Amino acid sequence: MNRITRFAFVAAVAFAATTSAFAQPAPAPAAAPAWPPIVTEYVLSVRKTVKTIDMAGYLAAVKNPNGALLLDVREPAEFAAGHVPGAINIPRGVLEFQIYKALGYPNKVDTDRTIYVQCQTGGRATLATADLKKIGFTNPVAVVMSWPDWVKAGNPSEK
Repeated sequence: MNRITRFAFVAAVAFAATTSAFAQPAPAPAAAPAWPPIVTEYVLSVRKTVKTIDMAGYLAAVKNPNGALLLDVREPAEFAAGHVPGAINIPRGVLEFQIYKALGYPNKVDTDRTIYVQCQTGGRATLATADLKKIGFTNPVAVVMSWPDWVKAGNPSEK
């Protein structure tokens, strides 16, 4: 094989290797976080000030709520896509303005009632739980879990 033929052969093999089914795609770059690290640090610092439960604890509460409120603070479209049976939806952005009415205001509201606060990953639930404490609720509990993991595990959900 002369030099030009050998070069053409090597180039053809290299091209075929990069376009064949056996070629490995380049790894995708890691997705940039949607917020700076200070936001995560803030959520974690707030989490130290509230009661929390994990997925197993929440499953037990969903199966036997014992009068507790199951509160989903995700946005309405997220809630409509799937939620825990029996949960009510009050988005975090309007929580302080709607929670009392959802619990019967202007009649007396039981501010000692356990409220399990759930979202997509636990961040909004943590912040909402702290807000509930600030406006007089004594027993809110942040659910720290991943909603996709909840669904993947076959736990109760409905649309």
